[in-house]
Amino acid sequence: ILKRLATQDIEIIGDGVVEVLQDGFGFLRSANANYLPGPDDIYISPSQIRRFSLKTGDTVEGPIRSPKEGERYFALLKVNTINFDDPEKIRHKIHFDNLTPLYPTSRLKMEMDVPTSKDISARVIDLVAPLGKGQRALIVAQPRTGKTVLLQNIAHSI
Repeated sequence: ILKRLATQDIEIIGDGVVEVLQDGFGFLRSANANYLPGPDDIYISPSQIRRFSLKTGDTVEGPIRSPKEGERYFALLKVNTINFDDPEKIRHKIHFDNLTPLYPTSRLKMEMDVPTSKDISARVIDLVAPLGKGQRALIVAQPRTGKTVLLQNIAHSI
């Protein structure tokens, strides 16, 4: 269908998720193919990848052309949007890996000073894995071992 539209000089807009290969070029992978390599992938030249600082996982949209003699894939002619935004705006964004992390500065005390409570799980959290403001924590345990009760104790402590 796409090759027939290309022979009729109709502009075809392609989109997908970028996968940059080790050789410097990349492909737009389609959600219809579960982002796996396939014959409907769209080729992205190394110059476009460098110019727009494209990374694996970026969503790109733009006009495509049909494969020329000796080519196997459709090729991206121009980048219209990157991650659903203007390419010029994206160029000046800082890559996630280069952002400055902010670590917690104030500690949350989980231990409760309630003499009637005999539950020491909050104190164990303070000793084993102390928590700070703005921090995330993950509770991994077998079913029916008291994860919900532990979360309730943390909520009461805060």
